[in-house]
Amino acid sequence: MRPASSGSAGFGVYVHWPFCAAKCPYCDFNSHVRHGAIDEPRYAAAFAREIAHMASLAPARTVDSIFLGGGTPSLMKPETVGHVLDAIARVWAVSPNAEITLEANPSSVEADRFAGYRAAGVNRVSLGVQSLHDVELKRLGRLHNAAEARTAIDIARKTFSRFSFDLIYARPGQTPDDWRTELLSALPLAGDHLSLYQLTIEEGTPYAALHDAGKLVMPDEITARAFWDVTQDVCAAAGLPAYEISNHASPGGESRHNLVYWRSGEWAGIGPGAHGRLDLGDGRHALATECHPENWAAMVEREGHALVADERLEPFEVADEFLLMGLRLSEGIDLKRYRMLAGRELDPHRVASLESENLIRRLGPDRLGVTQEGFPVLDAVVADLAA
Repeated sequence: MRPASSGSAGFGVYVHWPFCAAKCPYCDFNSHVRHGAIDEPRYAAAFAREIAHMASLAPARTVDSIFLGGGTPSLMKPETVGHVLDAIARVWAVSPNAEITLEANPSSVEADRFAGYRAAGVNRVSLGVQSLHDVELKRLGRLHNAAEARTAIDIARKTFSRFSFDLIYARPGQTPDDWRTELLSALPLAGDHLSLYQLTIEEGTPYAALHDAGKLVMPDEITARAFWDVTQDVCAAAGLPAYEISNHASPGGESRHNLVYWRSGEWAGIGPGAHGRLDLGDGRHALATECHPENWAAMVEREGHALVADERLEPFEVADEFLLMGLRLSEGIDLKRYRMLAGRELDPHRVASLESENLIRRLGPDRLGVTQEGFPVLDAVVADLAA
C-alpha cells in the first residue's frame, strides 16, 4: 500500500545514464564524456542492484512511469535498456499502461536502434532537438544538424505512439520575431508534446564564463517576457497549451513521468547523481546517489547501492516542495492536500495580496493556481506564499 502522503500522483522510476558524446556549453547536468568504450554490461548489472535496493526500501509499489534520462540514454544499446526495464519489472509491479520514456539526441538516432528500444519496452521518446537552424545548433554545441533533427523526428513518429522534442529559445542574438518564425516551423513536426525552455545561464558552465566576460549577452527582462508571450500564444493557437511552465501538450499528451514530480508523487532515482523522493515508514525521504559514474558503479558493486544522501524531510519541507512543484502546473494545487502536508493554511493575507496583483487565482473552491502574469515571476510568487 502506497503511503497516503503521495496522494494519487503516482510512482515513477528515473534511471540516469550519465554519458554523452560531447558536453554542451550551457549544460550543468551530471553528464560525462568518455572517449573509450563504456562497459554497458557492468552498468546494467549495477542499475539492477540499485533498483533492487530501492525496492527493498519502498516495496509494494506499482510503477506508473519510467524515464531513462541523462546524459544521452540513446547511446545505450537496446539490450542494455531491456535489462534495466526487466530489472524494474522483477521488483515492482509495472502498470500495463505505464509510460516508458527514453531521451535521445538526434545524432544518435537510427531506425534500427529505435526499433530495438521499442521491442525492449520503451513507448515514448523525448528528442533533444534544441533548434532547427544549423548555425544555432553549432553555437549550442550540438552534434546534429537540422536535417538530422527532422529525420530523427520522422523516425520517432513512425516507431512510437508518443514522442516529444525540446527547443531552446531566447538565445543570444535571437529576437522574439525570430523565435515566432522558428516555433511556427517546428509545430507541424510536433506530436502531442513539446518542451520549450528559455535559455538560462548555469553556474560553472562555459556559457557562464562567456556571460561573466561580457561575451554572451542575454535578453533583458522586457525581451524575455516577450519571448514568453510568443511561446504561450503560438502554442495555444496550435492546440498545445502550456500545462507546465516549459511544457506544452494536447489534452492527454502530458508527460506522465514529469507529472509525478510536479504533483509530488514518489519516485526512485537510479544511477549516478540521481535524486528521488520516497515515502517510508517515518515520512518522506530525499535521496541522492554518488555523481561520478565509475565511483557510483564501484560503490554499487561493493554495497548494493550508491546512496550518499538520505534525509527525512520535515512536514514544512514536504509542503514547500508541494507548493514549489505544484504551482508550476496550469492545474495548480489542491489546498486540502497542502493543509494536510503543512498542518496549516496558506496565509490568507498573502493569498489576497497576490490575487489582487493578478499573480494567482482560484481554480475552484479548494484549488489555487498561478496566472499567466504570475508564471514569469513564479519563484517570487512561491517565496511569498511559503513565507
